[in-house]
Amino acid sequence: MGYEWFVSLRYLRAKRKQTFISVISFISIAGVTLGVAALIIVLAVMTGFHDGVRQQILGNIPHVLVQQPGNNIDGYEDLVAELEQFSSQVLAVTPFVSREAMLLARRNVAAVNVKGLPRGHKVFEQSFVAAEGAEVEEILFAPSVGPPGLVIGLDTAVTLGVTVGDTVNVIPPMFTITPFGMIPKMKPFRVVGILDRQGGFLDTFFAYIPLAVAQDFFDVVNQASGIEIEVASFEMAPPLANQLREKLPYPLVARSWEDMFGSFLAALKLEKLGLFIILGIIVLVAAFNIATTLIMVVMEKHKDIAIMRSMGATSRSIMKIFVLEGLIIGSLGTALGAILGLLLARQADPIIKGIESLFQVKIFDQAVYGMDHFPSVVIPEDVIKVVLVAMLICLLATIYPAYRASRMDPGEALRYE
Repeated sequence: MGYEWFVSLRYLRAKRKQTFISVISFISIAGVTLGVAALIIVLAVMTGFHDGVRQQILGNIPHVLVQQPGNNIDGYEDLVAELEQFSSQVLAVTPFVSREAMLLARRNVAAVNVKGLPRGHKVFEQSFVAAEGAEVEEILFAPSVGPPGLVIGLDTAVTLGVTVGDTVNVIPPMFTITPFGMIPKMKPFRVVGILDRQGGFLDTFFAYIPLAVAQDFFDVVNQASGIEIEVASFEMAPPLANQLREKLPYPLVARSWEDMFGSFLAALKLEKLGLFIILGIIVLVAAFNIATTLIMVVMEKHKDIAIMRSMGATSRSIMKIFVLEGLIIGSLGTALGAILGLLLARQADPIIKGIESLFQVKIFDQAVYGMDHFPSVVIPEDVIKVVLVAMLICLLATIYPAYRASRMDPGEALRYE
């Protein structure tokens, strides 16, 4: 261990008459700890919310959507077969039929987008309330003598006042001309499943029926409103959409989930960056405390500095002593903050639930956010960025006090001693 390390560590252990300096050092370490912990926790929570919202969106919309604006797609079977062979990244290609409609039940009305889907669609992988011991997908596509099946969101079910097994009338914007005038087309459906969560981002706006039933009901036999493409990961969707735009003939259009909801998710990323900058000010304030501590140490130890200089210590060694002292404070604070932040971020959901139970308050309303737990996802890259930024700020805070100490004139410092 070089003498610079020894002196730096020695200066951190203040004598009895220098207790105030030790208190300031402790406050500096605590400030860095809280700043780093706050940054890690907030970035983890923002990442969790971003992923949760994205999952809500992509639970109802495709990774890539192929449509013909203003028209349905004729002969969609050939296009489906072509898209299935388009790339190895493609996992599933499914046609669908959709139309806005009104749901009427018990004198209550709800506006939804009725979507006809084939068996095996990813929507049916979600959690549903259904008849006891039954799978929603099996009931929905099972042959039925009565009204065909319908799956709706929980908010829609609450609005209509219906539950599983009740009948709902579906009224699309289609009319039948009769001798008595135009009569709205209407068909009864039986609710066979309800999405088992409230407040889903898009759940309220969709209702699902079998594809064949939708084609018959909306008078679009052998046609599809669009074709959904699922890929291996979210990030593969935008490049695939770009490739499809170059290959698909006019007027077919390909859009990725990023084209449809990218601006909203980009806003979440921008908010995450803003919070990083704002909370980084906490670390900056702690760095000012480090600078204050070092300035006070330099003022207190001016005789020691003069003696070391007279014994042959170079300006570089003196500067190194105080830089190392500041880095020790910053490193301790950063390490403790990283440990505290990771512990709290990984246990965010139990902690929030514990606080809610203890104080009988509602901090995270699952119905509002449509998530079954408090989201917190720790990304190693974010933690590394926080640690590096904190250490850089602490290093910069040491430069001025260390420089002033290295420029001290031994003769001037000892003149009146």
